[in-house]
Amino acid sequence: MPFGLTNAPASFMDLMNQFFQPHLDRFVVVFIDDILIYSKIESEHAQHLRIVLQALREKQLYAKFSKCEFWLCEVGFLVHIVSVDEIRVDLSKVSAVMNWKIPKKCYYRRFVKKISIIASPVTRLL
Repeated sequence: MPFGLTNAPASFMDLMNQFFQPHLDRFVVVFIDDILIYSKIESEHAQHLRIVLQALREKQLYAKFSKCEFWLCEVGFLVHIVSVDEIRVDLSKVSAVMNWKIPKKCYYRRFVKKISIIASPVTRLL
């Protein structure tokens, strides 16, 4: 792998997207090494699950059973909670950003010439 393993996650995600291309955004979403399989009805879901697991087996890729969760009505995926009824932001993932303190100083002020003129439209909005 060029540049060592720094490209490994992106390369693996590209590989997964190639494998699941016909199924992406129909019932599969892949993000690096996370695979989300979703369906409208249970009988459909069993078929989708078989398709995904068979595709992995054919490529000699295996999901670690202890890391898998099956038949969930609600799942955390990336920064969202995906459920039967809705997709919402997982507040536990964004709480650090929401709780940021309001900056008192502008660190970059000393490096930008005429920053007060440049920033005046934003300052007026505040």
